Amino acid sequence: MRVLDAAWVLPEHYYSQDALSAALKKHWGDKLFNPERLEQLHRNVLVSGRHLALRLEEYEGLTFRGANDAYVRCAVDLGARALQEVLERSGLTPSEIDHLFFVSTTGIATPSIDARLVNRLALRPNVKRSPLFGLGCAGGAVGITRAADYLRAFPSETAVLLSVELCSLTLQREDLSIPNLIASGLFGDGAAAVVLVGADRMAAGPTVVASRSVFYPDTEHIMGWDVTDKGLGVVLSAEIPDLVRREMRRNVDDFLGAHRLGLESIETFVCHPGGPKVLEAFSEALDVPREALALTWQSLERFGNLSSVSVLVVLADTLRQRTPAPGSHGLLLAMGPGFATELVLLRW
Repeated sequence: MRVLDAAWVLPEHYYSQDALSAALKKHWGDKLFNPERLEQLHRNVLVSGRHLALRLEEYEGLTFRGANDAYVRCAVDLGARALQEVLERSGLTPSEIDHLFFVSTTGIATPSIDARLVNRLALRPNVKRSPLFGLGCAGGAVGITRAADYLRAFPSETAVLLSVELCSLTLQREDLSIPNLIASGLFGDGAAAVVLVGADRMAAGPTVVASRSVFYPDTEHIMGWDVTDKGLGVVLSAEIPDLVRREMRRNVDDFLGAHRLGLESIETFVCHPGGPKVLEAFSEALDVPREALALTWQSLERFGNLSSVSVLVVLADTLRQRTPAPGSHGLLLAMGPGFATELVLLRW
């Protein structure tokens, strides 16, 4: 199972972090007890700006239903763009997709977004579909593993993973809690797609050698959604960096050891940009320099955290910009609600 190519796209509406901070300060007005605190939180996440599904003025007064209607409309449009981009790069047509995996956690749709894309892009009527919901930031990594698992059974086929996250449509505009204020400065919108092919097909990209899921018992409170009458309220705990420092090295060592490898064997890290404190904790836990995560830090600074999309953005950028040496190993990883870590071993 190899990665043939990957691509990402962003909504057209871009705003600097300063512009977004100013808009939120104006929206909250006197309700915001300490405006300087909001600015500090937004500076601390080290994001320069973000792409949003809608124009800034369109968010005012959105109900849960209005936000979800916008999610469906924009996710189909952005997802179609991402699929078209990766297929063009791969030299494939929509009819060559055998299985479409779709990952998202920022909206609800039945029929799912992937079903709507079958119609939009004229995929084969017998295309297989697997929509995956609720995985949060780990979804991109999970999607790769599920696609690879499928291709082990069908080595002559082609699977495509599509991730679309419109985090801006989940922002609770009346919630002044610290997690929501941080989320208002950290998360952005985007889509990414990855083409994977079975062992019977030729591809220049990395092989998906193995994967592992690590679930941490009794940590459901660390990350996720509170579903309320007003929508999807973010759950984001300050415990995450400490958990990374405590658990990540052991998790990675156990995973690599099962394949007779050590951390020194990993030349490329494809890491989800969860936020500065999480990335610093990851570097400390695995004793890797900041440069090893350069593309992850760049993605965070340019676009913010795109939830499940982000690790796929880093993967696509790695394929374009870093081209690891043939035979070298890479580690793709992301964390998400559960709380859980997803690890993927790659070989170029």
